[in-house]
Amino acid sequence: MAPIEGFSKLTKEEKIDWISDRYTDNSKETKATIKRYWNTDKELQKLHDEFIENTITNFYLPLGIAPNFLINDKLYAIPMAIEESSVVAAASKAAKFWLHRGGFKTKVLGTEKIGQVHFMYQGDCRKLERFFQFVKPKLIQDTSSITKNMEKRGGGITNIQLRDKSKDLKDYYQLHCTFETLDAMGANFINSCLEQLAQTWKAEALEYAEFSGEEKHIEVVMSILSNYVPNCLVRAEVSCPIQDLQEGEDISPLEFAEKMVRAVNIAKVEPFRAVTHNKGIMNGVDAVVLATGNDFRAVEAGIHAYAAKDGQYTSLTHASIDHGRFSFWIEIPLALGTVGGLTSLHPLAKMALDILDRPSAKELMQLVAVAGLAQNFAAVRSLVTTGIQQGHMKMHLMNILNQLQATEAEKNTLVSHFKKHTVTHSAVVEAIQKIRKG
Repeated sequence: MAPIEGFSKLTKEEKIDWISDRYTDNSKETKATIKRYWNTDKELQKLHDEFIENTITNFYLPLGIAPNFLINDKLYAIPMAIEESSVVAAASKAAKFWLHRGGFKTKVLGTEKIGQVHFMYQGDCRKLERFFQFVKPKLIQDTSSITKNMEKRGGGITNIQLRDKSKDLKDYYQLHCTFETLDAMGANFINSCLEQLAQTWKAEALEYAEFSGEEKHIEVVMSILSNYVPNCLVRAEVSCPIQDLQEGEDISPLEFAEKMVRAVNIAKVEPFRAVTHNKGIMNGVDAVVLATGNDFRAVEAGIHAYAAKDGQYTSLTHASIDHGRFSFWIEIPLALGTVGGLTSLHPLAKMALDILDRPSAKELMQLVAVAGLAQNFAAVRSLVTTGIQQGHMKMHLMNILNQLQATEAEKNTLVSHFKKHTVTHSAVVEAIQKIRKG
């Protein structure tokens, strides 16, 4: 099949015709499916079309609400955009569990964001250091047109360092820059600053009297923010006396607390467990990040890097028993925004932020961390008591029934049936076949 030239210049209808006719078995059905997901509000659909390039339709995810989150003595209902069964239910269950046990406590530990100018320099590193000290005021000065509005609000460039990385890679150095971007995630702001820094850096090097020959010709490889923000950190915690952890007659509060601590400790030392353990945390984190119009891929990358910061991938959550109290907490890096980007463009993202009482970026960091902690508590709680599948498969039941094209009557019958029976795909298939055979 020949490649296409000028695909982006085709109309939306032409793009749909092209993709349907060439890459699907049933062109008519494909076109109908694509158009079925168009929004009937033409202005709203136009807005969605312009978010990205070559849009043909919308890809919907459910937006759910997890209520009853008591966070720093304030009650929240948290919006979550996710397709995975049981995530919203698990978060809600954890929120309810801690509602009358003091709720969640949170604290922002830092808001520093990072960007770097990566460059190659062939010459005396002592000369480079002297050049850096000489030109640093000029670097700040030349970005002033970009930073002035951010500085008025209390943000801007907080520091620039010269870092010698030539032991890791021949001739490699970097300008390591830190930023405060307040309620904006700040990617565009940071990248604009970095590109200006790079221009000034190269231009000034050509005129620097101490440089000669190749030293003058600094090669800037790239200028880009980092999604690893270990100093943009938030902590969320739950804690209560051990006797308040009563889980039923089958397990004592102390045994439950000890099982929770052991499960977390296993995730600390065993990377195979830690990855799945942290994936559960990200079920909660990503769902809120996505619902509020933030970049969940950047958040994922930064958090997983943080989980490996000490040389081995490990648990993001911690648990302890100390002086008769059980504590469960998380510390994660989160670079989020509540202004700019999709947060002000996407109607549902705006609505989600309204539901959260229009939080600042710092407040949103805390809410997202709580969602991750709640999700992990719910998962580990299930693992050390009833097992993960009991609750998850009951939530997954409706997906199986929809796959089997069950009628409403069949769904009602089988939901009732599986309240008392174990849900597996084969068990559901067998049960629906019995109904259909009469």
